[in-house]
Amino acid sequence: MPTQAEEPSARTARFGGIESRRDLIRAIKGDDEEARAAAWQSAENFGASAVKPLADLARDKQPEVARAATRGLWRIVRHCSRPGADDERYAVYTALTGLLSGKNHTQFTRDVLWMLSEIGDELCVKRIAALAANEILREDACLALERIPGDASLNALREILDAAPDAFKPNVAESLRRRGVEIAGIPSAKKTPSKSTAVKPM
Repeated sequence: MPTQAEEPSARTARFGGIESRRDLIRAIKGDDEEARAAAWQSAENFGASAVKPLADLARDKQPEVARAATRGLWRIVRHCSRPGADDERYAVYTALTGLLSGKNHTQFTRDVLWMLSEIGDELCVKRIAALAANEILREDACLALERIPGDASLNALREILDAAPDAFKPNVAESLRRRGVEIAGIPSAKKTPSKSTAVKPM
C-alpha cells in the first residue's frame, strides 16, 4: 500500500516560516494570529502525516485553535483530490477514516464525514455506514455515502433504508433517489414537514 512521508521535503514545505510538521502544530496552538493563519494555509504541504495531529487540535477547547486546525484539514483534503495524486489521496482518507467514531465531538465527526465525501471510496464506506445507527450523525453519514461513487455506497444506503426507523426512511430514500434509484412507497423527505405547525385561521 502507498505510504506518506513523515515530513515533507524542504522544497514544498516552506510557507510563512512553516518548515516542519512541528512548526505547523506549534503555530496553530500559539497566540500569534498571523502565524496561525500561515500555518493552516500551509497544511497541504504535510499531507497525511498532519491529519492526526490536526485532528487532535480540531477538538481543542479554544475555538480559534479548533477552527484553524479544521481549515488545515480541509486544505489537505482538497489538495490531495487533485488529478494524479491517488497515492496521496489514499493516505489522507485512510487517516481520516481511522478518526470516525460516534464517541468523538459531534461537529468534528461531521467534518470528517464531509471530508471523506470528497475523497473517499468503497474502502471507507463500511465505517461511514456504521454511523447511520447514531441518531445525531445518521443524516450526515447518509449524505456522505450519497456523494461517494460506486456500488458499495449504493448498497450501504439500501441496507440503511431497510433498517432505518420509519421517521428517517424518507431521508435515506431521498439519497437513493439522487443516486438514480427509484424508491416506491416512501414519501419524499422534501415534502415531509420536519415539525408540526399550528396555523390559526385569520
